Amino acid sequence: MGEVPVRVGFLGGLGEIGRNCAFIRQGDSILIVDCGLMFPNEEMPGVDLVLPDFSYLYENKDKVVGCVLTHGHEDHTGGLSYLLRELDLDVYGSQLTISFATNRVEEAGLMNRCRTHVVSDGDVLEIGPFLVEFIPVTHSVPSSFALAITTSQGVIFHTGDFKLDLTPFDSRRTDISRIGAIGESGVRLLLSDSTNAEESGYSDSETSVRPALETVFESNKGKRVVVACFASHIHRVSQVIEVAMSQGRKVFTLGRSMAKNVSLGVKQGMIDLKGSEILDIDKVSDYEDSEICVLSTGSQGEPFSALSLMASGDSKWMKVGDNDVVIISADVIPGNESAVGKVIDHLYRRGATVIHPGVAHVHASGHAKRSELLTMLTLTKPDSFVPVHGEFRHLVNHAKLAIASGVDPDKVLLAEDGDVILLDDYGVHYDSEVPAGYLYVDGVVGGVAHGVLRDRRVLSEEGIVVVSVAVDLGAKQILAEPEIATRGWVEQGDGEVITQLSKEVVEALNRALSTGSKDVDTLKKAIRTAVGKKISTLTKRKPMVIPVVTEI
Repeated sequence: MGEVPVRVGFLGGLGEIGRNCAFIRQGDSILIVDCGLMFPNEEMPGVDLVLPDFSYLYENKDKVVGCVLTHGHEDHTGGLSYLLRELDLDVYGSQLTISFATNRVEEAGLMNRCRTHVVSDGDVLEIGPFLVEFIPVTHSVPSSFALAITTSQGVIFHTGDFKLDLTPFDSRRTDISRIGAIGESGVRLLLSDSTNAEESGYSDSETSVRPALETVFESNKGKRVVVACFASHIHRVSQVIEVAMSQGRKVFTLGRSMAKNVSLGVKQGMIDLKGSEILDIDKVSDYEDSEICVLSTGSQGEPFSALSLMASGDSKWMKVGDNDVVIISADVIPGNESAVGKVIDHLYRRGATVIHPGVAHVHASGHAKRSELLTMLTLTKPDSFVPVHGEFRHLVNHAKLAIASGVDPDKVLLAEDGDVILLDDYGVHYDSEVPAGYLYVDGVVGGVAHGVLRDRRVLSEEGIVVVSVAVDLGAKQILAEPEIATRGWVEQGDGEVITQLSKEVVEALNRALSTGSKDVDTLKKAIRTAVGKKISTLTKRKPMVIPVVTEI
């Protein structure tokens, strides 16, 4: 007894999909586990990216001993280029993960603040007071790791994103035997991926997708084939390339990240072109449709992605028509359903045939389902458990599964962003909270405050009314009829409504001026209040009201 307590804090990824970022603190040493971002949803107009709140890490930057990355997806690595603006950092991960993670860092010109350390399967490293073992797991991006982190309070086992694929594309399986051995030695706390905690059974193997791809290609020999998937899904990309080339098709990439990642996959030996080559998209018009396979970004319906531009008819390189087959080889990330649906609709309108996971087995999840999660719990035999990586309903269902597997219910903690868990000699407890709100990127980090985002939503949903009026404060007179302009509320030419508003403005100003108001801000408030009430009465809506008072 008397060992140093250990705290585990969560800056993102709990109660949401994305922004995965946690820290483990032992004494005056902090180890960061993943540093991801999240892409905005429809309720975040104008936002480019969403980051974790790094305040706690900035305040304790002299205590940070390093950052370990479980795998290369941007929801686990994309925040590094922003974190590095305030601190220097040692970053540990597989060769592919480091390559993906440093893309944004290089673009930001911050590689001088980032010391990268490439690790291999089974490596054990001392990082500050922590002993970290990197254990291979299968996921939808190659070279993913689970982490066994030895602390003063025992082993904290972090699964990363994983599944138990017994026939993976690259034959690199989740190291079940090593995980079982660690479990026999004792796991104090298990942190486990919860994304598919509501899904029964097992996730399909990545290799199970190939027969479906072959069938689609074979049945559409005379057509042009476009395959949209995540650019980071090197194994899926590799399978598409192999199927296309086996049927005599040339492969083109469309989208900057796709071209970059395919090149990286070839360089690192993960994509075998078998003596062929990937062609530039500007050559696609030189070939017959039956000879073409295009690998495209945009499987999530991102507004300016290659697939979205094709669907809207704005692509510089391809005009989609009735001789095109578009395969969307990815599940929809929660929150993107509307965007993906619109892209599919537009593709159909242009005459294309669309194949997606709802109609054919062209995708296999990279996340463990309930039977695999139960296997992980059985292998690790954790003393305590915190579900991570998922929306709140996923965390709840994973927690129930842990209790059903035999974990003491008092030691199953449902944490959310900002929570800090304490491991000490007396057990596991909720300890404190750290800042963990959304940090919005809109051109610059923190460029969008919550109030600005709220105003944008009002503008997009309710519209705007601008009231301009000139007054002589000395004479307490309105010098001209108010001018009222509207956008997104009523038609500008709706004279009756505008007349009523103008009358309301005059009355409100006269009341304010008659009581001796000589402050422009007071007059603006009077206009805003009066116009807001009148608009609500007339239309039951609440557009943004902007008064402009000119003092003459």
